[in-house]
Amino acid sequence: MKLKWNLKSAVALFASVLLVTPAFAHDGAVPKGIPHLDHVFVIMMENHGYYQVINNPNEPYLNSLINNGNVNLATNYFAVGHPSLTNYLEIVGGSNFGIRSDNSPNWGSTTCSPNIASGIVNADDNAGGISGAPTPPVPIETGKICPISGVGTDAETPAVDDWNEVGVNSKNVIVIPYLADLDGVKSVPAAPTVGKTIADQLAEAGMSWKSYQESLPLGSIFGVNYSNGTVTNLDFDSNGNSTLLAPLTSGSVVQAYAVKHNPFAYFQSVQDGSWNNSLKNVVGFDGPKGLYADLARGDVPSLAFIAPNQCNDQHGRSNADAFCAFDFGDSDGFTNGTQVSLNPGLIQQGDTTIERLVKAIHASPAWQDGNSAIVIVWDENDYSGITTTPNGVFPLPNQNKVVLTVETNHRHGKGIQSSNYYTSFSVLKSLESAFGLPCLNHACDRGVAVMSDLFGGDNDDRW
Repeated sequence: MKLKWNLKSAVALFASVLLVTPAFAHDGAVPKGIPHLDHVFVIMMENHGYYQVINNPNEPYLNSLINNGNVNLATNYFAVGHPSLTNYLEIVGGSNFGIRSDNSPNWGSTTCSPNIASGIVNADDNAGGISGAPTPPVPIETGKICPISGVGTDAETPAVDDWNEVGVNSKNVIVIPYLADLDGVKSVPAAPTVGKTIADQLAEAGMSWKSYQESLPLGSIFGVNYSNGTVTNLDFDSNGNSTLLAPLTSGSVVQAYAVKHNPFAYFQSVQDGSWNNSLKNVVGFDGPKGLYADLARGDVPSLAFIAPNQCNDQHGRSNADAFCAFDFGDSDGFTNGTQVSLNPGLIQQGDTTIERLVKAIHASPAWQDGNSAIVIVWDENDYSGITTTPNGVFPLPNQNKVVLTVETNHRHGKGIQSSNYYTSFSVLKSLESAFGLPCLNHACDRGVAVMSDLFGGDNDDRW
């Protein structure tokens, strides 16, 4: 009880000093600071903190880009929250939309209420039911996620999470009781929110977008929550069995594609195909309309959102080969924010994937003409970042700090290393500035900066 009291006291103190406060509800003004871009390629990587990637000998390609000044590096960039889906939503929509989980969509439902409308947070609540676990401070649900739409209020992101995304070991004991969001100091209060993303904004403005998702199945992806590129969750019943595939079960499937890394699929506009959006905008890496074919033709959208599969984005899977296995971790399977106990094969697999993608973009006619940029970013850290002492709970130096790099094919300013404070909301605000779109949701918050230095822009628009 003493630790919990100290935690609350520390969080209250931190929040009173530094707080990310909302200035606008929904859409705001068009951010300034970044020259017009014809194409932006956003490559999403997974679950490793800043110091696990920088100078990692198993990440030679990315580090060579940084050390040779081929890309600009954000040295003070923070993911907003946890888990993965929350961060993906914040990058493309400037909000968690009341979702603090990796749960799958409630595909096509017309009877459920979006979380921003109901005010009920969709949570993982990893510690739920464990003796001594804190009670969630807000009403929660733990099921499928209602298609996001309409207006309402999103969920607060506290500076320190002590109830939802905490670490629980195989003995059902909480071993990571406190988890840093952002830098472990700032928080993001709940705010008025509109249920849309930059995809809707681009469609409304007559521009284009695609979500390139590796290892998608053939055919429609409606209802697909995971796939190895051949089979999906739809090939198995609720018990994980299949008459056609017996004796194989759903547990035999390496979940390479995961819908939690495809944020656009959670929105009603995309599921319904309205606003010139649809699931047809979600394609794989291969095939005549996939990423590599589009790059070869030079026929790429304004925004190319690129998500390698979970073996290639450094996420890892427990039932895959050694180069896709999870990081080794300690006796409970957790890492500590350093390069100790990482799976070198997983790191190298991700680095090779980055090299393959970047070189394919560089070879595309789309990269040779006009103004374009490549953003490489990790969604969140490895869940390290808070330490406990006899005097209370305090953030470690890295907190939820992750790597973000930007490369442009225009202007000057190569090899910049920016110490400006940036977050996932800064990514969205920068994309909106580059495309001439209004800021959306928390991208409009005071203190959310445009990454003008990294993109070769002229000024820093914080409002």
